[in-house]
This record gives sequence, structure tokens and C-alpha cells, in this order.
Amino acid sequence: MVTGQVSENPESRFSALLAGAARLPGVRVDREAYLRTALARHCTDDQLRRAMEESPAAAGIPLDVLNRVADASIRYETAKVSAVSAAAGLPGVLALPATVPADLAQYVAHMLRIAQKLAYLYSWPDLFSADSDELDDATKGVLTLFFGVMFGTQSANAAVGKVAGMISEQVAKKLPQQALTKGVIYPIVKKVAQYLGVEMTKQTFAKSVSKAIPLVGAAVSGGLTYATFRPMSKRLKTHLAGLELAEPVGGQVITGEVVEDDDLQAADEVKIPEPGRGWGVLKRR
Repeated sequence: MVTGQVSENPESRFSALLAGAARLPGVRVDREAYLRTALARHCTDDQLRRAMEESPAAAGIPLDVLNRVADASIRYETAKVSAVSAAAGLPGVLALPATVPADLAQYVAHMLRIAQKLAYLYSWPDLFSADSDELDDATKGVLTLFFGVMFGTQSANAAVGKVAGMISEQVAKKLPQQALTKGVIYPIVKKVAQYLGVEMTKQTFAKSVSKAIPLVGAAVSGGLTYATFRPMSKRLKTHLAGLELAEPVGGQVITGEVVEDDDLQAADEVKIPEPGRGWGVLKRR
């Protein structure tokens, strides 16, 4: 858990928030399990196996199928994060010190979840190591860039494209560590992190105001979350879908009913704590 005084430097503040949210239960998405449940109705057994072992692009799964599955995941995560945000707005002004940091943490947690789902659909490798609960620097870097894309920063768009190109050229099953931690991408990661630290501080203030009145605050807070989370997720989806890394190889037309994430909840259950429980990750002393 993150304890002690968090630096007021925007970059450090964002990095601490990202690392803290990544430790919350239910945030990490198992790549193979997600692809299996999300794509099972659209693929042959061989295509599904190849999608999990290599990538959906290598399995030849068409982009229109991936786009529809991505939309279903966005709807699911948007509904979940909006409901939790509305619940956090119920107590009103007396609970603000507890509910606002909690609301921001769960917002970032759901951003992490949808970023992983979209990345795996569009043929990115595993983002989290199974051997550690901590974010390594390369994963922190690429997630920062994904968040930058969600917030509409052009430098993040360009950097994500470069990283995807490196993965595609090397036919790699892991992130390019050198580029993200010491190479040409690293300075962009730092600038994007600083920008995100400032932007998320603004969001925290806006949500603090929305929660001041009980009940009314719940509706406004949930509405604000819905109004920001969905278009941000769509922005990342559009960018990842447009990269060469996502293009199917020898794709076949695959038909089938799109599986809504609600139908897959048994295989992909969200276990992010409710506000007021398990939020020590952001507590300051």
C-alpha cells in the first residue's frame, strides 16, 4: 500500500495513483481468460487457441468483430464505474474526505480494466507480470500512454503508435522495455504523466463539488463519470483499432452473437472494493 505523504509533483502524484489503483482487487484482467470468454462465440477452436497463444490479429479475427466486442466491454465497464461513482455521492458533504479519494481510485481502477481489455483485443501482449504485484516500469509507461490517449494528448497517440510498431516488427510477446524505460519513448511518458497528474486533480475538484449535496450529488457524480469514462474509452479503442498491430492476418469472416460483458461476469467478476472499504491505498498520513 502507498503510505506517507504523496509528492505534490503532478507526475509523482499520477504515478502513485496508478500504482495504487493497480493493486486493488479485481483490477488486473487475465488476458487468456478474457479473450476466451469474449471471443468464444466468434471463432473456431483453432482460432481461439491462436488468439490466446499469439494474438487476435494472428488468428485472423476481423476488426469489425473485435470492435463490437470492445464496445460491449466499454458498456460494461462504464455501467460499473458510473454506479460506484453514484454510490460514492450518496453520503453528501460530511463524507467528502473519504468518498472523493475513493471515487478517484475506483475511476482509475476501471480505466485500467478497460485499457487492458482493449489492449488484448487489439493484439497487445500481457501488460502485467504474473510474478509480481508491483507495476514494472515498462507496464507503468505503456499504461500512462494509454491514459494519455484517453485524455486526448497527441504526444501519447504518437508514442503508442511507436510502441505498437516495435511490438509488430519484433513479433514480440512482451513490451519493449528499453524504449519505455530509457529510450525515445521515456521522455514522452514523463510528460504525459505530468499532464495527467494535473488533469486528475481538476477532476477530483469537480467531483468534490458534485458530491456536496446528498442524493443530488449521487446523480451528478454518476452522470459526470458516465459522460467522461465512455468517450475516453472509445477514444482509446479507436486509436488501438487503427494501428497496424491490430490488423488481422489472413482473416476470415466470423459470425456470431456478440457476448455482453454482463453475460461473462462469472468468468470476469469485478472485485473492486466499494467506497469506504479497502481504500487504504490512497490514504495520506
